[in-house]
Amino acid sequence: MKLGMFMMPVHDPTRDFHTVLNEDVETAIHCDRVGFDEFWIGEHYTSRSEPVSDPFIFLANLIARTQRIKLGTAVINLPQRHPALTAAHAALLDHLSEGRLLLGISPGGLPSDFELFEVTDADQRKEMADEAIDAILKLWTSEAPFEINGKYWRIALKETAHPDLGVDSLPRPYQKPHPPIVYAVMSPNSSSVRNAVAHGWGFFSANFIPTSNVRSHWEVYLDACGKAGRAPDPNDWRVARSIFVGKDDAEAKDYMLDPEGPFAAYYNYLATLIKRYGFQSIMKRDLDMPDDEVTPEYALREFCIAGDPDSVFEQVMAFREDVGDFGTIVMTSTDFLNEKHGARLLDSMTLMARGVMPKLRAAVDARSAA
Repeated sequence: MKLGMFMMPVHDPTRDFHTVLNEDVETAIHCDRVGFDEFWIGEHYTSRSEPVSDPFIFLANLIARTQRIKLGTAVINLPQRHPALTAAHAALLDHLSEGRLLLGISPGGLPSDFELFEVTDADQRKEMADEAIDAILKLWTSEAPFEINGKYWRIALKETAHPDLGVDSLPRPYQKPHPPIVYAVMSPNSSSVRNAVAHGWGFFSANFIPTSNVRSHWEVYLDACGKAGRAPDPNDWRVARSIFVGKDDAEAKDYMLDPEGPFAAYYNYLATLIKRYGFQSIMKRDLDMPDDEVTPEYALREFCIAGDPDSVFEQVMAFREDVGDFGTIVMTSTDFLNEKHGARLLDSMTLMARGVMPKLRAAVDARSAA
């Protein structure tokens, strides 16, 4: 069992951009220091609340500041980038980090970004994402002359190549054959899980979806593995949840539900934004649930885990028993809210890594050996 941190990030848009970026870097460094296995950062261009526009740049800033933690893009929104840029930047970061890169990908998630890049059609984005990752994989193995013709991109290096000077290909990744690829999934019975199995990739279930959606991802995975004649591997699956660990069980649970606290601020932003874009069904535990019941309070009770280390251990184990055998539990970061909550949130990460994870690993290992 591994431990990750997922950071969209989500911040109060009135706060200073430089300040919140420094807090995000501090969070990542702290995760490495206390023993997290992975750190994941999102990509958005048009939101002051989610202000990291390039995961590759952000993660490059962490290479010399961290020692061992894997550095994941969560995610590169493939329709919004030329495949050659993604291939070249991922390979460079993989080398600079000496193989610590995890390449998370998706068709995208923020409608304002879709408008900016003129990729507003959902079916088109899915086609573009599939075409882009296929092109990236080809670019990592191609030498001039080559031409990759798709519906959305034509990528060629023929007339201007000079192999004797090394002008004939894109950089290859440090990891062979390439960094681990992980597909972000949200929808129930997501077809992206089947796509991941077909290619030998991992998949990552989002933190703001109900248990039933998460469970369906494992069920689809098992079915796809069975049809492919492949043994299921829990290490293929990462599941994110909002988690707060405190020293006192009751106080930690109250803190998670505090309407003035960082988790309420996080879900107020997310629930409001999703409803405005008409995507609220993704958060519903029952599709017949009225839209006006998709509230921050509902999200805090539906998607979150809180308590002392013993309680959080029991809740994560019960959640895993319910949804399936995920190999990595991923915490979700929140805003420090004008630095009022920073110390408590960092302490929660320490308690998760050092107080909860040893018990989780021992329990999962014991069940696997039984």
